[in-house]
Amino acid sequence: MALTGQVKEELARVRVAKTSCRKAEVSATLRFSGGLHIISGRVVIEAELDNESAATRLRQAIHELYGHTSELIVVQAGGIRKSSRFVVRVVRDGESLARQTGLLDARGRPVRGLAPEVVSSGVAEAESVWRGAFLAHGSLTEPGRSMSLEITSPGPEAALALVGAARRLGVSAKSREVRGVDRVVVRDGDAIATMLRRIGASETLKVWEERRARREVRGTANRLANFDDANLRRSARAAVAAGARVQRAFEILGDDVPDHLRQAGELRLAHKQASLEELGRLADPQLSKDAVAGRIRRLLSTADKRAAELGVPDTESGLSPDLLDI
Repeated sequence: MALTGQVKEELARVRVAKTSCRKAEVSATLRFSGGLHIISGRVVIEAELDNESAATRLRQAIHELYGHTSELIVVQAGGIRKSSRFVVRVVRDGESLARQTGLLDARGRPVRGLAPEVVSSGVAEAESVWRGAFLAHGSLTEPGRSMSLEITSPGPEAALALVGAARRLGVSAKSREVRGVDRVVVRDGDAIATMLRRIGASETLKVWEERRARREVRGTANRLANFDDANLRRSARAAVAAGARVQRAFEILGDDVPDHLRQAGELRLAHKQASLEELGRLADPQLSKDAVAGRIRRLLSTADKRAAELGVPDTESGLSPDLLDI
């Protein structure tokens, strides 16, 4: 099951005893999933959800808290709809429920954001608001570079109210408009984990954290592998550059090369891919890595000085720009 569906199934089973919290959840679910419609002069509430368990939870809460009955309409997948939708509709007492849940104000005007009593409520109610909003129109992506917990909002006012509720929970959320649609997004991994825990998705949080840890380990391993590959390529290029310079040094100095420097240079030419440590073990007698490096360095500097005296190209003259950068 995708993480979003897993979260919604878990949230639909969360038990909430406090009445104010249940009302805050219903209010948020209706605000983020539905709308008010006027049909034959009557106010009708419709909440469209993509999870049957969430729809069942909403219908039960509406009946237990407000005493109103509702009907459930299943819209099967087809065409541009990739999955079935579940519409909770309240017709007979639509206006009464709209006033009770804060969708309409005292004068019967639509409320664009969340109800004032919900916005000014406590931390527990803020958790319920986010639970209801996620059940209505939330999504959770896989942990990774672009991980996010996101709520699609019916408008900027509702989005800002949701950002404020997140702030009361100690979570940083941002409101933004994408292609004309308002969204509330939590991107930080630790903030996502906090929000999942606060709204009651503890089991999904365990799965999400495990996948997050695996991705981080895999990412670290890939970075180390890339680092090792880069070092190997750099070492190989350095060995090629050193070999070319040694060859040019022998051409410049001819027979006028001290034996100990000639030995180091010949080892470099004979084993072009070997490291300095490996060259030291091949020497007779064996030398340390620093000793080999020092002898090759003195060979090249001696040849460069002789080249300057003779007015001929030095040991770097035949190297390409990328090898000179090493």
